[in-house]
Amino acid sequence: MNKYIFAILFTVISTAALAQIPGSQPKYSLPKSTLPADSLSYLEPKDFIIGGITITGTKSLDKDVLLTISKLNKGDHINLPGEANANVIKNMYSQGLFEDVQLNITKIVLDTIYLEIAVTELPRLSRLHLTGIRKGEIDDVQKKLSDKTYKIVNSNLISTTTAIIKKHFNEKGFLNTTVTIKQRKDPGDANSVILDVAIDKHSKVMISEVVFEGNKDFSQKKLKGYLSKTRTRKFYNIFGSKKFKQDKYDEDKLNLVTKMQGKGYRDAEIVKDTVYKTGPNTVGVKIKVFEGHKYYFGNIKWSGNAKYSSDILNKILKIKKGDVFSEEELNKRLTGPTPANDDISSFYLNDGYLTYNADPVQTKIYNDTVDMDLRVYEGPQYTINRVILKGNDVTNDKVVMREIRTKPGQKFNKELLIRSTREIGQLGNFDEQKTEPKPTNINPQDGTVDIVYNVVEKPSDQIELSGGFGGGQLVGTLGLTFNNFSLRNIFNLKAYKPLPKGDGQKLSLRGQSSGHTYQNFSFTFSEPWLGGKKPIYFALSAYTQLSSTGDYYAKSNPLYNKLRINGIGVTLGKKLNWPDNYFQLNYSLNFDHYNLDNYTGYLFSNGTSYNIKLTQELSRNSVDAPIYPTSGSNIKFTVQATPPYSLFNNINYKIATPEQRYHFVEYYKFKYDAQWFTRITGKLVLMSQVRFGFLGQYNTEVGPSPFERFKLGGDGMQSYQFLQGSEIIGLRGYQNFSIVPEGTNYTENTNPGSTIYNKYTMELRHPVIQGQSATIFLLAFAEGGNVWNSFNKFDPFNVKRSVGVGARIFLPIFGLLGLDYGYGFDAIPGIPAANKGQFHFSISQSLNGGFN
Repeated sequence: MNKYIFAILFTVISTAALAQIPGSQPKYSLPKSTLPADSLSYLEPKDFIIGGITITGTKSLDKDVLLTISKLNKGDHINLPGEANANVIKNMYSQGLFEDVQLNITKIVLDTIYLEIAVTELPRLSRLHLTGIRKGEIDDVQKKLSDKTYKIVNSNLISTTTAIIKKHFNEKGFLNTTVTIKQRKDPGDANSVILDVAIDKHSKVMISEVVFEGNKDFSQKKLKGYLSKTRTRKFYNIFGSKKFKQDKYDEDKLNLVTKMQGKGYRDAEIVKDTVYKTGPNTVGVKIKVFEGHKYYFGNIKWSGNAKYSSDILNKILKIKKGDVFSEEELNKRLTGPTPANDDISSFYLNDGYLTYNADPVQTKIYNDTVDMDLRVYEGPQYTINRVILKGNDVTNDKVVMREIRTKPGQKFNKELLIRSTREIGQLGNFDEQKTEPKPTNINPQDGTVDIVYNVVEKPSDQIELSGGFGGGQLVGTLGLTFNNFSLRNIFNLKAYKPLPKGDGQKLSLRGQSSGHTYQNFSFTFSEPWLGGKKPIYFALSAYTQLSSTGDYYAKSNPLYNKLRINGIGVTLGKKLNWPDNYFQLNYSLNFDHYNLDNYTGYLFSNGTSYNIKLTQELSRNSVDAPIYPTSGSNIKFTVQATPPYSLFNNINYKIATPEQRYHFVEYYKFKYDAQWFTRITGKLVLMSQVRFGFLGQYNTEVGPSPFERFKLGGDGMQSYQFLQGSEIIGLRGYQNFSIVPEGTNYTENTNPGSTIYNKYTMELRHPVIQGQSATIFLLAFAEGGNVWNSFNKFDPFNVKRSVGVGARIFLPIFGLLGLDYGYGFDAIPGIPAANKGQFHFSISQSLNGGFN
């Protein structure tokens, strides 16, 4: 009976040990050896020497490793029956690799025992089969679970897989996601299984209410405003999330405490918070806060400041005794960044103190007052040793280096570092989001530092290939713009990729045609650094245009009409250092030749006109990015004039024919265009714009010029309807060119343009995607504008109003594409369909903070 007693006790002891391992359900068999009846007794265990150990049942695991895990070694002494046999099975099961483990005695020879460890491995995962979600979502989840393949399928793998999937969808607002996992054998591998994972996201969980408790000085509305990413479903929460996301909620709780402390409540904290269900797909949030007392700054003392006196630092700090205590504001004033870069840190860093640091210490807290000791470490003043450029694989070094304002030998300057980053972005050849200036090789012994500018090239060439139908004809457009052209390599065949690149020049070729009725071909070349040594801007442009609405090959045709315009222009410009170095002054000389043959739409229909004009443009562009500006402004003031021919050509304009009157066009013209970009919160930006134009005359007997007038309304596109003699101003919510002076009977097709216009725009912008491959942002706008033909009737507040929404998509190869829907509130007499709902499409507008 002894051998059966041993087997029973062996099983009981092993089961008791394995009961400590969750999920373990071992199977046991009696020892294979047939032992003498009195050879083993649990009451009288014996010592044995292990004569050998065999591992059976393995398929993919290393037997030597398993033997090590068992902690049994040949030659070791073992006391049986006892705890040793149970520990072996416990050690094996603890690895989570086996479905079954058995310890068998194969033979006993005197005091030597031979053992067998028989295992059944758990299957491995060959693949996951996800169902219940879209293909794109499957791809996203598979990426997060890619490390699970070929791992042992056990309870841990099942639970972690479920947790990862639920977390993925919880972050997207699907808090009720359920995951069901079933196993099935892989027909291609006997020791592998396929996990069928059924996912049900259910509906997104929305926030129905947010309630605060314990607040006395802070209102419910004020505290809710601090939760920028945890908001209830309200129609005005356009950009704030209405879905409950745990990670965003955790961020908001930290922000809530920071904002309360920033208002002087130094001891503010969240005592308790609860998220509770208010419906099948809604939750409520309850937050209990402790406000504490409101504190104020007391005495402010400076320590360690040798370069600048405490009085100077106090003026820059802009915090004085009696101000509401705010650690957030104090740290911002000490270490930045502040919107105007007028903090203490910028003050030191702009003067070369690269290793500046400040440690604000609260030295005394009494009643509602906090005394501060602001301990400053100035360090040495650093000089730039080298400026290094990395990542410009296409653009030549000199093109980038000439825009960099941090030069070797200068003191380190944070402001110039930021300005250099902006100038590199303005080139348009690099991803401004990835341009990274970095101080390196900081040497405090000799006070030198190297500056490395890491840039990432992006496609900058653009192609326009489109077709459109309008005015009863089909118009095709082909445009090519090379923004990083190299003229000096024009004869170097090895540099063609497909054209020579790298010198930052711009070459633009564009053609439009509808056959015989409309043709427009233009060429533009510009060089921002003429001669390569100074920022002298040079541009050369030429165009030819033909427009006709009749058969111009048959003059007997009563519909016969033709307009031919040829033009050439040259521009020279220079960057200025006064009033500041954001200013630029450009001069342009243009020659336009008009040949009208029975062509209506101007103040005369037959004859030849010459327009020789000199233009001066003073501009200041300080926007921080060319595609999606968030700060800065773009202001232009333009004066354009022709020679006053009527003063010396001896023509009697009282009796002159229109052909004589407009043979040499004379006028002067003023334009003012301004944009301001202001960050409201986060990435939400307000663009404000004002535009004004006036076309004047030297001689009242000559009258206003038939050319260079303003046409207002529509998308502002300079498409096939555009003639070089008119300036197109967009006003969304109205048809193209439909805004005409009150009292006139013009239509959008017969409108010759006006001599005065103004326009105002307010536009809220928010990005959807910002990256090298694409930039997409949404916008909501309100704008108004109007036109007049005399200052006697000019009223800057009498405007045609509109509101709407839109989107802009910037693709490097196509430029900026825009789609807007505008609603015009004001009817246009004689043009019933001019206002109300209008869709507008635009191409390549508003780059570099441009005007539309």
